[in-house]
Amino acid sequence: MSASTQRPAPQVTTTLQGRVIRHDQEWGMSVVFVGDGELRVPLIDAEIDKPVLIAIDGRDVAVALSRPMDVSITNRLPGTIVEIERLAQPYSRVRFDLGCTVLDALVTWESVDRLALEPGLRAWAMIKSVAIGPSALRPSEAPAPRAWPGR
Repeated sequence: MSASTQRPAPQVTTTLQGRVIRHDQEWGMSVVFVGDGELRVPLIDAEIDKPVLIAIDGRDVAVALSRPMDVSITNRLPGTIVEIERLAQPYSRVRFDLGCTVLDALVTWESVDRLALEPGLRAWAMIKSVAIGPSALRPSEAPAPRAWPGR
């Protein structure tokens, strides 16, 4: 198949509900809690404790079999692979259960085979912070958290 007839990658997107927990002005980053951990994203214009939705493109999720240490990818979440769906060649959707969250990665058939990925395997989902741009973040309609009694 020539480059001119190459199929586009399938759209595999996960939308996560999160809440802004802090801003790091020095690094130009915001931290959003997503139920299974924290995601560092480029600085967003949202107040602390405000809910946001984060759209994560499966092309921006990488898979590691061991805890990634010496990598530039900041967002690393442990989970269990629960499903692998072979899509149009060469793409596969790898679904992670992170605990409270399900996250999809888009990888190649070759990567699935080379890493011997299969349901039940513990692995790490890695998401580049710079891949979560302004168009991937939007305000959420989630209710604000309730104050604790007596506070």
